[in-house]
Amino acid sequence: MLAARTRGQLVYVGGVGTGLNERSAIDLRRQLDRLIVLKPVVNLGRKKRDAVYVKPLLVAEIEFRAWTSDGKLRHASFKGLHDPDDEPSVFELDT
Repeated sequence: MLAARTRGQLVYVGGVGTGLNERSAIDLRRQLDRLIVLKPVVNLGRKKRDAVYVKPLLVAEIEFRAWTSDGKLRHASFKGLHDPDDEPSVFELDT
């Protein structure tokens, strides 16, 4: 599950299910396991079955084809993690 910043708030923008190889998936999982929380920090619309929620501290680069009419990413692919100290305006969605 992915969230993006818009107007200073995090919003749910869908999920990503491709782009990870075995090594990057293991590394990402280790990082995410240290960030687990009990409740999502963004409104998901409805509870996601079997979801494990994390603090939104990692910044991912996601390639996608388009936005859906309800504001979700279409055909999202994980490309890697960014340094969270990069220019913050890069991570703000235009709305």
